[in-house]
Amino acid sequence: MAIPDWLDETESRAWKGYVLTRDRLAAAIGRDLARESDLTFVEYHVLASLHSTPQHRMGLSELADTLQWSQSRLSHQITRMERRKLVARESAVRDARCSDAVLTETGLETLCNAAPGHIASVRKHFIDNLDDVQLATLADTFDTLLKYLTGGEPGPSPQNT
Repeated sequence: MAIPDWLDETESRAWKGYVLTRDRLAAAIGRDLARESDLTFVEYHVLASLHSTPQHRMGLSELADTLQWSQSRLSHQITRMERRKLVARESAVRDARCSDAVLTETGLETLCNAAPGHIASVRKHFIDNLDDVQLATLADTFDTLLKYLTGGEPGPSPQNT
C-alpha cells in the first residue's frame, strides 16, 4: 500500500478552511434566502443562471454543465420549480428533440424580489468580512482555480450572484 503524500500544515489549513467556509457560507446565505424570499439556495442559483442568458433560457445539458449537476438531478430540480411556475420546459430553439429550461415571468419576478436580500446576505457573510486586498487576492485565487478546472476557459456563471 502506497503512503499518501499528506498535506502539510499550510496546505491542510487552506483546504479545510475552504471546505468549512464554503459549507457554512452556503448554509448562512441559504437560511437568509429561504427566510426572506421562500427560495432555496439551489433555486436561486438556477434562476440566476437562466437570467444570465440573453433569452433567459438554456438547454438542459448546458444548464447541467453550468451548475455541475447530473442530468437526473437537474431534471428533478426543474420539475419541482415548474410546479412553482418559476421555470418552464420548452422545446429547444436549435433542436426540437431537446429541451430548454426557460425563466418564467413568475421566476423573473421572484428572482428580482430575492436579489437585494441575497446580495445583502452575501455582503454580510462574505464580502464585508474581507478587506480590499483579501478580496482581490481571493478573486485572483478563484480565477486561477477556475481556469485550471475549466481547461483554460472560465465557465459560464450567473451575473451579479
